[in-house]
Amino acid sequence: MKIVVFDDDPTGSQTVYGCPLLFHWDKALLTKGINDPSPLLFLLTNTRSLSPEVAEKRLREICKNVKEVIQENKLGLDKFFFITRGDSTLRGHSLLEPKVINEELGPFDATFYVPAFFEGGRTTVNSIHLLNGVPVHQTIFAKDKIFGFSTSHLAYWIEEKSNFQIKAKDVQSINLDQLREANLNRSGMNKFVKFLSTLSSNQPVVVDAESSKDLDILVSGIKALGDTKRFLFRSAASLINSLSQIYPENNSMKNFSLLRLKEENGNFKPGIVLVGSHVKLADDQLQVLLKDSFCVGVELPVKKIAILFEEEDSLLAKLENLYLQQILNILDSNKIPVLFTSRGEISFTSIQQRMRFGIFLAQLMGRLVNRISDRLGYIICKGGITTHILISEGLKIKFVKLKGQILPGLSVVCSCDKDKSKLPIITFPGNLGDKGTLLETLKIMESC
Repeated sequence: MKIVVFDDDPTGSQTVYGCPLLFHWDKALLTKGINDPSPLLFLLTNTRSLSPEVAEKRLREICKNVKEVIQENKLGLDKFFFITRGDSTLRGHSLLEPKVINEELGPFDATFYVPAFFEGGRTTVNSIHLLNGVPVHQTIFAKDKIFGFSTSHLAYWIEEKSNFQIKAKDVQSINLDQLREANLNRSGMNKFVKFLSTLSSNQPVVVDAESSKDLDILVSGIKALGDTKRFLFRSAASLINSLSQIYPENNSMKNFSLLRLKEENGNFKPGIVLVGSHVKLADDQLQVLLKDSFCVGVELPVKKIAILFEEEDSLLAKLENLYLQQILNILDSNKIPVLFTSRGEISFTSIQQRMRFGIFLAQLMGRLVNRISDRLGYIICKGGITTHILISEGLKIKFVKLKGQILPGLSVVCSCDKDKSKLPIITFPGNLGDKGTLLETLKIMESC
């Protein structure tokens, strides 16, 4: 079975390796991805950065191309698992995306909601989603201005996010007792498989998980049904390991600093760090990083840029050149530039305007990096939307190969485009690690 993952930012492949990640979805590129020997194919949709209307339009376009490519390659939809991968702290178009995929690539008998991400401390117990043991609605992530939520109970969260079109009482659950009974003996597994076989009409199902073993049991039950049932998944990264049987500890590549590009004289090229994420953890990591004497910050003042947003192209171009010169001066002084947006958030008249401004900022950062890309040995990019736009629009890369994880949850990708250098890019989620993780990643890349 081929596993196709619709990933709403480039960080969802953070627990696997050796597979292609596509930033475009024309049929020729999709054909190449589907025929890749890896059982995994990631389609980087970047839908989390889009309004619901634009996200739906993009996802339908991708699904239609996927369906046509599958048919043209004389394959059946029942030979594929489809996953819509979302944020493990429950942000994103979490109900819209499964709905669209069901309509375009279904029908499915059930959609499983599996936000567990063990490397990041995300587990689900008794249908309550937890971050390091704390119900996730009690964390700062639940206060997200676009994708906020009021409950950690996944059935009620589905009810809330579906605008009450799906009632909590109609959501099924798979709890830890069911999974562990299925793991005890054949009788327990048969009982679990029988339960799965009763699911129909795209039944929403929330899944408990405290460890990868729990998800392995879930997958065993699903695979025992063969092609008699079709299931869709809205999940974080950990489920992908169990479905693909690809685990980071089995990766033969260990020293990712060796991917760093070199000058013609054999010396390693310098790196750059981008920080676009605005969650508090990103703020803390940036603060620690800038205390290192080897790093010099280049701040993009968000309020100043917002005044010029959509109005003063000439003034913005002058600002962009000013930031570029600051970056070049830092590189010339043998220091590492840290390009970051000023911390804190500003108010907009609508959510749509705020989302468009977020993309605008990421595009500015992407253009700046592209203008110096030939001088760089590696890039560390903090924030999913920032990373997606850097790769797809700034560097204009369509297809990357996932090399693996430099630290748990932090992936390294390299371009597979023939006309692009194999510049290593570390994709760093905004909500992952502790205060020192960003600096630790930098030191690993500088250790060679």
